[in-house]
Amino acid sequence: MEQVIDTNTLGIEIVAKLKTIYDPEIPVDIYELGLIYDVMVSTDYEVKILMTLTSPNCPVAESLPREVEEKVKSIEHIKDAEVEITFDPPWSKDLMSEEAKLELGML
Repeated sequence: MEQVIDTNTLGIEIVAKLKTIYDPEIPVDIYELGLIYDVMVSTDYEVKILMTLTSPNCPVAESLPREVEEKVKSIEHIKDAEVEITFDPPWSKDLMSEEAKLELGML
């Protein structure tokens, strides 16, 4: 019998993993920065992440999405991960969590 994995629990694990990835220019993780717009987990345990960057000219525009995919794929039971970059809506400081704003002295 195939093991059933709770996708909500898996989602929590994915968010925890995303919180280990930092923007190299800002000392805050990409989740708290508001760069992650959506995380979708299929019933086949394939993950699609919709995210943005702080700007289209971001120096890690190529490496950051790859790092996100690799770290999410490292989670047990995840079969595949794909990152889609969007600039709609564009990132702004309003997307940052209270925790990120506090860390950066913006509160």
